[in-house]
Amino acid sequence: MAAPAPAEPGPELLTVDQLAARTGTTVRTIRYYAGRGLLPPPRLRGRTGLYGPDHVARLLLVTELSELGFTLTAIERHLERLPHSAGPEDLALQLALLTPWAPEQLDEVDRAGLEERAGRPLDEEAVDKLVAYGAVEPVDGGHYRVQGPIALSAGLDALDFGLPAEFWRRSREIIDRHTSALADDLMTLFQEEVLQPYRDAGRPADQRSRLAAALSRLKPVTVQGVVTAFGRAVNRTIRERAEHPPARSSRDRSPRRGATSGG
Repeated sequence: MAAPAPAEPGPELLTVDQLAARTGTTVRTIRYYAGRGLLPPPRLRGRTGLYGPDHVARLLLVTELSELGFTLTAIERHLERLPHSAGPEDLALQLALLTPWAPEQLDEVDRAGLEERAGRPLDEEAVDKLVAYGAVEPVDGGHYRVQGPIALSAGLDALDFGLPAEFWRRSREIIDRHTSALADDLMTLFQEEVLQPYRDAGRPADQRSRLAAALSRLKPVTVQGVVTAFGRAVNRTIRERAEHPPARSSRDRSPRRGATSGG
């Protein structure tokens, strides 16, 4: 008679203290998240609650989304659409879908902190220009949200260029308008051509990890593609305007101040 096959080991179960150590959180935070319904109840062994891989994955998802700037209310609304039985692969895919396509570093500072970041004193006009450039955003209490060191450095360089703040403000509006439309079109395409077929197929388990990996590669390739395409479009526009200059406006054709007419 053949010996029975050895039973496959079950998933590793953790106490709340072990779960906190595994995920780099605290027991208090875990209980707070559980109280808000962000984590499913633990499995009970006697009076001890035990947590499995699905709890680890969900807690890591909540923690990472919180660090990315999502409010707990937004995280709650998103997790409401996921069953408590969602496994680590499902949650890894959700994280890949929600992770920003470009890194964001938003820090809130007071006026002194802003000047420290800038490395120079800033008068009201300079701060107003940095706001117009989109490098900083005013918030309540005389504080400012800095849009990251790269944006602040570019804004400080713009201060020295001498171009009017209105030019930079309108430039930013144009960029925001067109990139928002581009982002919406790309997200619609991704939903229709990638996510919907995955859902229609019943969310097959063998596609989850592959889809998450593909999405992680798609993001930097797409962002770089937009930058490259924009540069080419500007080059093309420059050549076209050089070959076919646009008609001068009536303002351009008006006599310059101080100019004299006729012989």
